Amino acid sequence: MTTVQKIKEIEDEMATQKNKATSYHLGQLKAKLAKLRRELISPSGGGGGGGPGIGFDVARTGVASVGFVGFPSVGKSTLMSKLTGTHSEVSEIDFTTLTTVPGTLKVHGAPIQILDLPGIIEGANDGRGRGRQVARTCNLIFIVLDVLKPLGDKKIIESELEGFGIRLNKKPPAILVRKKDKGGIAITNTVPLTNIDQEEIKAVLSEYKLSNVDVTIRQPNMTADDLVDVIEGNRVYIPALYVLNKVVYLLVEIICHSRWLCMQIDAISIEELDLLYKIPHSVPVSSREWLNIDELTEKMWEALELVRVYTKPRGQSPDYSAPVVLRRGRCSVEDFCNAIHKEIAKQMKYAVVWGASAKHSRGQKVGLDHVLEDEDVVHIAKN
Repeated sequence: MTTVQKIKEIEDEMATQKNKATSYHLGQLKAKLAKLRRELISPSGGGGGGGPGIGFDVARTGVASVGFVGFPSVGKSTLMSKLTGTHSEVSEIDFTTLTTVPGTLKVHGAPIQILDLPGIIEGANDGRGRGRQVARTCNLIFIVLDVLKPLGDKKIIESELEGFGIRLNKKPPAILVRKKDKGGIAITNTVPLTNIDQEEIKAVLSEYKLSNVDVTIRQPNMTADDLVDVIEGNRVYIPALYVLNKVVYLLVEIICHSRWLCMQIDAISIEELDLLYKIPHSVPVSSREWLNIDELTEKMWEALELVRVYTKPRGQSPDYSAPVVLRRGRCSVEDFCNAIHKEIAKQMKYAVVWGASAKHSRGQKVGLDHVLEDEDVVHIAKN
């Protein structure tokens, strides 16, 4: 029996036994399912299907990378081509993009790498199509959806990415699992266990052969899946934006062509139109008409959490033409120095900072551990 068949068998059992199985048995099944899916994410042998995929090893450039994910023919290639000036084959035929196509987009002076990924199909996380090559190393994912069928496609793509161990718009669970030499299982929770009980926790630990561990739970509404994610340790937590393509184009056509309007009303309900604008983290655009792209790039910048820092040589004006771009959480003066040259931090006597992170408008003397904010200006005084 193949890995995919084993996964299907467990999923079927979980669906049919949901109300009958004990919490302990459900915990075991969820852990088994996660272990099987691990084989598809990083197979040890040749099974699982797919292969590495020609053209998917792309050199990293820029300060961050954004991957375009979506079903075939939703406008990913058109959007990327216009954003970056990089040619990505555009066609009405499904699966035109067969390999990753990289490009670069400059936003606020920072070069962002854009990756047009091969079209996602249902079942990609089971080894079919090119799903296993989805870039788990992207800093942000654009899920491009067709306005005529956004909610169904959104659900399928999210499920596929979940199967790859990609968690969208989530933080790592506040759960600590610490192995020990003896003493059995000790479970401590600082929040109520509303979606899991201790039996299910022990079942998951048993499936992973963890008999001597301390489990500390600070995650509200924790589930067995959260615990599995922590134990597996190979999950990636990536922000995502839902790009609702053709929305504005749809409205233009509705205004201009009443006959076309009659056809589209059959294809998309008023309820769906209303729900479109309630999808969290969504941006409606038209790649064809090039409308609302400014909002898309601004939301991309916010989601990437980048920080621009400008240098100020002694006795000169700040250089606003080439910012040093850092990531929030790693934007101290020391990070700033290392981004320019690692020797600068060793030679620094102090830094003078102007901007949002400084206490005074006239500038503030700071050390290496000072945290910088977007558009700060920094002068480094050396020993």
